[in-house]
Amino acid sequence: MGRSRYKIYENNQPYFLTCTIVQWLPLFARPAIVQIVLDSLDFLQREKRLRLYAYVIMENHLHLIASSGQLSKEIGDFKSFTARRIIEYLQSQGLDATLRRLASAKRRHKRDRQYQVWQEGSHPQIIRGDDMMRQKIEYIHNNPVKRGYVDHPTDWKYSSARDYYEKEGLIKVSTEW
Repeated sequence: MGRSRYKIYENNQPYFLTCTIVQWLPLFARPAIVQIVLDSLDFLQREKRLRLYAYVIMENHLHLIASSGQLSKEIGDFKSFTARRIIEYLQSQGLDATLRRLASAKRRHKRDRQYQVWQEGSHPQIIRGDDMMRQKIEYIHNNPVKRGYVDHPTDWKYSSARDYYEKEGLIKVSTEW
């Protein structure tokens, strides 16, 4: 099937998205790198460029449900900004082996950069109705449980599950849709 299946056609509608680190490198095992992602998502919400309904950050990918008037652009900006900040962090920490892997993962046609952090695309799937929204939120929140990292979704720090259980999460999400 062609890539057209994974495009954003209806702006301002919530979409389930997945963003994956190249070569499935476990960059998010470092809390400082997770913080870069959280700060960026928080910024996009504060600036009203993105509405975030749910998220989970695993060791090498993240899932989220979001909407925006220009969702493709905002996700592209998010990935571009976080990639630059992640590379700066890796350089500041002298993590040369990781940087070499990111350099080797860079697509040949990407001549404007030395490294590639994110896999291309985000596999957007439009959310059609409340049942699908609940199913995707449950999938997101149970991701760390299914991986055996925690016993309950609210035990995973890097998730919006706490917000849905009326506890405070790390960043705000819209629990009403």
